[in-house]
Amino acid sequence: MKEKVKELVEDKIKELNVFVDDVFISTEEGKRIFNIVLDSNEIIDLNRITDASRIINKVMDENESLLDDCDELDIFSKEKGEK
Repeated sequence: MKEKVKELVEDKIKELNVFVDDVFISTEEGKRIFNIVLDSNEIIDLNRITDASRIINKVMDENESLLDDCDELDIFSKEKGEK
């Protein structure tokens, strides 16, 4: 699942200097959530995560079968520690 998502989106988001770090399914409050975690060598600001989310949402809409009947798609970035 992770490799397939990476294969579909990484070329499309590389200009934003972000990459897929992890993909997993979780359950919260009875809902199945398809999670895509993004990372970068830099801190990812809100504008960049928003731009990446728009691109990834479009790709995932075109490949809905990957969502494995999840109720939601959640795209977020890894939290960076202070330097």
